[in-house]
Amino acid sequence: MDNAIFRFPKPINEPVKAYAPGSSEKASLKKALAQLSSEEWDIPLVIGGKEIRTGNTGKVVMPHDHHHVLATYHKAGEKEVQMAIDAAMKAHKEWSELPWVERASIMLRVAELLATKYRYILNASVMLGQSKNPFQAEIDAPCELIDFLRFSTFYASQVYADQPYSETGILNRMEYRALEGFVFSLTPFNFTSIASNLNMAPAMMGNVAVWKPSTTAIHSNYFLMKVFQEAGLPDGVVNFIPGQGSVIG
Repeated sequence: MDNAIFRFPKPINEPVKAYAPGSSEKASLKKALAQLSSEEWDIPLVIGGKEIRTGNTGKVVMPHDHHHVLATYHKAGEKEVQMAIDAAMKAHKEWSELPWVERASIMLRVAELLATKYRYILNASVMLGQSKNPFQAEIDAPCELIDFLRFSTFYASQVYADQPYSETGILNRMEYRALEGFVFSLTPFNFTSIASNLNMAPAMMGNVAVWKPSTTAIHSNYFLMKVFQEAGLPDGVVNFIPGQGSVIG
């Protein structure tokens, strides 16, 4: 039995690194850029926690250097779209009934991984895959992305704590429940933080998602999906299905 009433403290904005000449963060970012520039990823769909390769592929290139291929990604068809919906709905009951503090703990774990272990790799992915400069990438992802996650947990605690007034002899109580279906998350190319938030904010409140990432942001978005999994997001809560918008939509 969990009788704890938990309130998360109000977070502060993630500090923005300056990447000044000679700084350790600049050296770490250059190392991450060199690493990702030398790699070519094979990006699958992620449905119900499983990687799926359809064989119908496209290329992820640097917008500022179309000859440089960063990844080959697999495209979802109608079959995979239905699989993603089925996986989301299979995960719905257990996830929506999980205590909200446990859902919040996963959100905070994602934020911590991106603030520390994966900060420079994420930043480099955004720079190479979406042509942002170091400052633009830093304020988008990791910083704003981390802020979304941390503030979501804080504001969720306020939502759940907001209860109706009770007259003498009457106990009024409001309980919040997730949507009965799934969220279709169609995310943009220009803000990696929004790509995360359009999935993880609904997930914070017990919802499940089918995620169609922008074709021109697949590199960083796939990386986020892997971090979600590492942080403990259960299989099927978010399902990653890149592909043609007209097919998936």
